[in-house]
Amino acid sequence: MNKHLLANMTWQEYQSKIKDSILILPIGSTEQHGPHLPLGVDAMLAENMSLSIAEKINAVIAPTLSYGYKSLPASGGGPMFPGTIDLKGTTVISLVYDLLEEFLHDGWQKILLVSCHYENEAFLAEAADLIMRSRTDEFPKILLTNWWDNLDESIMPQIFDEIEFPGWALEHAAITETSMMMHFAPELVREEFIIDEGMEGPPTYQCFPPSPTLIPQSGCLHTARSSTAEKGRLIVENSTNNIVSFLEKEFFAKVKIAD
Repeated sequence: MNKHLLANMTWQEYQSKIKDSILILPIGSTEQHGPHLPLGVDAMLAENMSLSIAEKINAVIAPTLSYGYKSLPASGGGPMFPGTIDLKGTTVISLVYDLLEEFLHDGWQKILLVSCHYENEAFLAEAADLIMRSRTDEFPKILLTNWWDNLDESIMPQIFDEIEFPGWALEHAAITETSMMMHFAPELVREEFIIDEGMEGPPTYQCFPPSPTLIPQSGCLHTARSSTAEKGRLIVENSTNNIVSFLEKEFFAKVKIAD
C-alpha cells in the first residue's frame, strides 16, 4: 500500500497531512498512443511522476484524473481513433475548478498540478486562475507543471542519440513516452509493434473536420525506435529533481525534503 496516495488514507490520516504537506493532483487523458502503448499512458505517467516527486518530499497524491481535453491531430492523433475519450474545455475547467475548491476548503495551502497530456495546460491554468479570482482572502499557492518542460537541455543528446528530436508535439507515443513507460510499466509496452512511422511535419494550421490523411493509420506521430528503459529512468530522474528544486524555491522552508 503506497503511503502517499490519498485514496489509501482514512479521513483522519488525510486530515493530519494538510497543514505541513503538499497536495499533488496528477492529470492525464485517455488517448490512443499507437499500436505499442496503451490508451492510459498520460494518466499512468502523471501518477507515476507524482509518485516519484512524492518520494522526495512530504506530499499527498490525489486520485488521478484520467480524462483530458480533446486530442489534437498534430499532438495526439485527434478524434479519429477508437479509445480516445475527450472532454470539452469547459468540462476540464469546471472539473478541475471544483476539485481545487474542495481541496482549498479542506485547508490545503500548497497544491501542485502535474499534467502529462499536452493539450490540457491552458484549461488547467484557467481553472486555477478562476478560483484564485473568486477568493478575497489570502490565496494559497497552486503550481502547474509537466515533465517535458523540466528536462535539462544537457540530457537531450542522450535521449535523442539515434533519432533527431522532432519537437514535443510530435513526441506523442514516441521516444520519450515509450521510454518512460518502459521504465514505469514495461509489461504494457508492446515492443514488437514499434514501427518507423510518423508525420512528415506538423501543419501550421488546424482543419475542422480534421483530415483523415494527416495522421498515419497507426496513430504514430513519430518513431519510437531507440526507446529504452534507461532513457526513461534518465527522463524521470532529471525531471523529478528539477520539479523538486522549484518546489523548494516556491514553497520555501514549507517543503520538507525526505531523508
